[in-house]
Amino acid sequence: MPIAAIQDILDGKYAGKPVSVRGWIYRKRESKKTIFLVVRDASGIIQCTVKTDNPSWTQAEKITIESSVMITGTVKQDKRASGGYEITVEKLSIIGLAETFPITQDKSEEFLRDVRHLWLRSRRMSLIMRVRSEVLRFTHEFFRKEGFIEVSPPMFISSACEGGSTLFGLKYFGKDLYLTQSAQLYLEALIYSLEKVYCVAPSFRAEKSRTIRHLTEYWHIEPEWAFADMDDLMRVEEDLLSYICQKTAEDCKREIESLGADISKLKVVNTPFPRITYTEAIEKLTAKGFKIKWGEDFGYDDEKALAEEFGKPFFVYAYPRQIKAFYCKTHRDNPDLVMSTDMLVPRIGEISTGGAREDDKEELLRRIRELDLREEDYKWYIDLRRYGTVPHVGFGLGLERLLTWMLDLENIIDAIPFPRTTRRFYP
Repeated sequence: MPIAAIQDILDGKYAGKPVSVRGWIYRKRESKKTIFLVVRDASGIIQCTVKTDNPSWTQAEKITIESSVMITGTVKQDKRASGGYEITVEKLSIIGLAETFPITQDKSEEFLRDVRHLWLRSRRMSLIMRVRSEVLRFTHEFFRKEGFIEVSPPMFISSACEGGSTLFGLKYFGKDLYLTQSAQLYLEALIYSLEKVYCVAPSFRAEKSRTIRHLTEYWHIEPEWAFADMDDLMRVEEDLLSYICQKTAEDCKREIESLGADISKLKVVNTPFPRITYTEAIEKLTAKGFKIKWGEDFGYDDEKALAEEFGKPFFVYAYPRQIKAFYCKTHRDNPDLVMSTDMLVPRIGEISTGGAREDDKEELLRRIRELDLREEDYKWYIDLRRYGTVPHVGFGLGLERLLTWMLDLENIIDAIPFPRTTRRFYP
């Protein structure tokens, strides 16, 4: 007898047929003559009924929430059942009898975060993780179609890519090293042989921000490629997001609807995206009453206000040099501006940062000295400009911020299995 995936049963593939399922008890309800067991596996949930004259009745009485089981029975169509089908149980085998499950409906969000290892079994978290997996699949599909080669950067680094204040330091065989903030510098080294590269890997930021969009450990989608300019950069970036949104709306319709998220906003993500300069963004915020001056970086509230005006993904570009990293290429006709762009979305604000990298060795050295960075820390990086420099671009897109926006999640911590924040590092 086949062991069937529950979703295949709900899709009508086993109507009227004998079948076996393996999974866990999701819900249990009892009456005098029938015990209703809702069983879940990785694909879905289905109701199973056990009658009093069934030899498995005693097992059904004994079974507890989250016990693992093997059930054999006949699939019956029933419009009253969730999903339209149920299984009339003929045999129930308990694989692992669970103790009293600690999660009940009245538990607080804080408690659920403390028992994250158990809360991941919830229907909601299962759906989010399934969509996360598909978004990663679409990401890899896109880059492969565009001719990018996946590479594997290091997690231990000896010098900062972004600001030094957000580095996690650690001892490495008696030496001071750090956890990576971004793979960018290492991806740049690889473009000189592979031309177009990308990675999906963890990044670590020691930011003390406590908002719905901050994690100290998150997953970074980062491409880097040679012989490209800012127009190439924004085209690839908007094409990537459009591809992910369209494919997710098409292939994850069931999960998105079950989560109660707005699938329509994904369907309308089409290129080209709106583009405004940093200066235009400042003007828009000033008109809205925000007290922000030219040359200051945007805060969360500033980004949200800008994003609300557009109601969809858009770019802000041409930032002041002083608020961007040392590797950003300056506009030769206006050295106060750098070729950097952020992509913003409603409610979350910035989800990616990218731009053209400084490809002139002397200009790069000037920026390193201007920011009082240790030149010896970047000797290998400067070598990239010394031996066959080339115009190149790249960006970093935060996977969890993207998912938080796509699925209308209340907090970014639900977009990753085991979130790490300023206060949370267990389990």
